[in-house]
Amino acid sequence: MIVVTGAAGFIGSCLVSKLNQEGFLDVVVVDDFSHPEKNKNLEGKTISQRVDREVFIDWIEKNQHLIQFIFHIGARTDTTEFDTAIFDKLNLNYTKAVWNKCVEHGIPLVYASSAATYGLGEYGYDDNHDVVDKLKPLNPYGDSKNDFDKWALKQEKQPYFWAGLKFFNVYGPNEYHKGRMASVIFHAYNQVKETGAMKLFASHNPDYKDGEQLRDFVYVKDVVNVCMFLLHHRKDSGLYNLGSGKARTFLDLVTNTFKALDREPNISFIPTPEDIRDKYQYFTEANMSKLQSIGYDIPFHTLEEGVEDYVKNYLSFHSYF
Repeated sequence: MIVVTGAAGFIGSCLVSKLNQEGFLDVVVVDDFSHPEKNKNLEGKTISQRVDREVFIDWIEKNQHLIQFIFHIGARTDTTEFDTAIFDKLNLNYTKAVWNKCVEHGIPLVYASSAATYGLGEYGYDDNHDVVDKLKPLNPYGDSKNDFDKWALKQEKQPYFWAGLKFFNVYGPNEYHKGRMASVIFHAYNQVKETGAMKLFASHNPDYKDGEQLRDFVYVKDVVNVCMFLLHHRKDSGLYNLGSGKARTFLDLVTNTFKALDREPNISFIPTPEDIRDKYQYFTEANMSKLQSIGYDIPFHTLEEGVEDYVKNYLSFHSYF
């Protein structure tokens, strides 16, 4: 039995699909299933049980002898939410409870951390445990993820295998429900289809031209490939970056979206909203050497490959992975 929390969400539902493809059919999905649009992500997938997130901790206690592995992907991910109590409950304390159950019952655990922990990148983007205490996230979401990473590293009792995955800018199918928090590609596709054009944030940093802000965009299919590797690997516990390892510009991203739609680029720029302007990241790039050092050698999709697959095989048909 494999358990996936946040299973109706973007990354979680793609992981369920990948597990099914690899022959894992006894998959227990955990989430708040009250959102019809999110639930569409699970249609057609082979699932043995649905567990509401509010009763999941008790459920682990009753079913621990059947659980082979837990992927704790569920989290509150809204970077514009500033109610720290929500993050304390859903991201910090809830994850501590999952961790403690995994320790108690000998269950291996992979959980979702985030590149948001790196803040403005003052200490680089290396998944080095020594810098975790120094990191300065830019919002309560990033704080909650870093607070758990710090807590996990200090625990004397740990699951016999655990990994915290610092997701960078993940994009791909099954994000239809995410609204403003969906990837730039998702928004670009819809803007281009509706208006024939795309508006990007202008640069307010003299070191970067408009549209040349850089991000590490990683395709969700690569993310779930790494999850599957760790499911089988089960050693070398710790924090791991999960990006493509290659920073690309927003212009690259949107230009490739136009290309996948067989349209000429039509891109303009608007001021970055003032409420996020002073916390805006102009560069992120995952150092992926640590994951590679433990044997992960599957090539990641290039931005061109990922955007083409996403647009032509999913967005154009409103289909799911």
